[in-house]
Amino acid sequence: MSKLKGVYTDIVKIRRMVFAELARLALKNTECEEFDKIPYRIIDTEEATYRSSIFKERAIVAARVRMGLGMNYETNQEHKLLSEGIRNFLKNDNQLKEPLVNVIRFACEKCPTNAHFVTDNCRKCLAHPCSIVCPVDAITIEEHAAVIDQEKCINCGKCKEACPYEAIVNYERPCAAACGVDAIENDEYNRAKINHDKCVSCGQCIIACPFGAIADKSMIFQLLKSIENGEDVRAIIAPSFVGQFGPLVSAGKIVAALKKLGIKEVREVSLGADFASLHEAELFAEDIPEKQSYLGTSCCPSWTYVAEKHVPEVKDNISESSSPMIFAAQSVKENSQNSKVVFIGPCVSKKLEALSARVKDEVDYVITFEELAAIFVAADIELTKIDAEEEMTDASYYGRAYANAGGVAEAIRQNLNEKYLLDPPVIKADGLAECKKTLIKAKAGILDGYLVEGMACEGGCVGGPGTLLATNRGAKYVNKFAEESPYKFAFENDKLGLEKNS
Repeated sequence: MSKLKGVYTDIVKIRRMVFAELARLALKNTECEEFDKIPYRIIDTEEATYRSSIFKERAIVAARVRMGLGMNYETNQEHKLLSEGIRNFLKNDNQLKEPLVNVIRFACEKCPTNAHFVTDNCRKCLAHPCSIVCPVDAITIEEHAAVIDQEKCINCGKCKEACPYEAIVNYERPCAAACGVDAIENDEYNRAKINHDKCVSCGQCIIACPFGAIADKSMIFQLLKSIENGEDVRAIIAPSFVGQFGPLVSAGKIVAALKKLGIKEVREVSLGADFASLHEAELFAEDIPEKQSYLGTSCCPSWTYVAEKHVPEVKDNISESSSPMIFAAQSVKENSQNSKVVFIGPCVSKKLEALSARVKDEVDYVITFEELAAIFVAADIELTKIDAEEEMTDASYYGRAYANAGGVAEAIRQNLNEKYLLDPPVIKADGLAECKKTLIKAKAGILDGYLVEGMACEGGCVGGPGTLLATNRGAKYVNKFAEESPYKFAFENDKLGLEKNS
């Protein structure tokens, strides 16, 4: 998990300022030329604060503006006014297209890739075990300290383990370290480059980069224009939303604020989780082991993409059940066929899922909690001052607990226990690297008979890149919210029957 997760840095501040500026322009219905002013409003000093020049700082903000509108980074007209490209995009296209996650190339500071370095802790000791254990003679003891020849070093780490002073550190590019599928590579200038054939759009590299050089595309502007145009927009909100906006902001206040924004209805994605857990319990009871050897859960798109891109031999064992997002969106559109649905959650890969042929007619917009916070700022909605409290009773305890690592498998297991008298072995892959390792185990036949959960973000959905809280704090809020549900199990939720038959 990134060490920057949950820490409010200047990178986070600038990212949120860009979102807020885009939201303000959408709400004010201003001319395209107003976009040209955003870099100057955000970087409003006369000297550089963060980079080598103020011009570079503003250029990076401009790139973020383009991506914040959903434009392709690769096809930007870098030396023209923002408004020139934006006008054509909003008029003729304005839809997200892959790739969703991109490196802003001139923002990348070319961090060294995986390497070992000797720090000032080195005492140039007489034993010098570091040089003794080095299998390629890459370490010499010089006047003041040991020195590692980076040309010879193979990064085996034996010197680091041997040093009695812990004077040797392993330095890894943060974005690459956060990527569990090795999708971060180098371009010809040693800048980070995303291999989109490997990338699963989990977004962890976005929050890991300490220079803010990686960003994903947004749908803030399109969503707000839809609301401003009077369209029937309804929201489904992921269970990890609780606590994200502060301890004084209840779930009911957030729902009331969304309606104040112009959203007609708000439902819990956890309702879809109840659907999904019942359906996957049924699939497991019917198919394992007669039709397939094990069942992988389906709620995390990045987990599914890991199977498709990295261990394709096992992809047929990942459940074909709709994700909670899809089930929840379908329940909305069954009653309001002409409505547009926005998924609000912690996830970048849900944006990619929503682009798929299977989902594009069900989910029209996807925004993160971070983007929603910026919208509230732009709309001058102070959440702590919202008087109304909208009750939320859509989902069961286990449906809401989907947001925490292990919650998906536990919900399915409980349904299997109660409805089918089955108690299968369970394995829970927590984090992208663990997802890949677990699928490799499954390919080897080690997990036959198992219910296999995969969550690309460590800690589960509460660890998503679009959250506002540290993962452990988010998990506590989710647990409390789950305990407040009027139902324990999905099969006790009378709203499932109502929705199913509506």
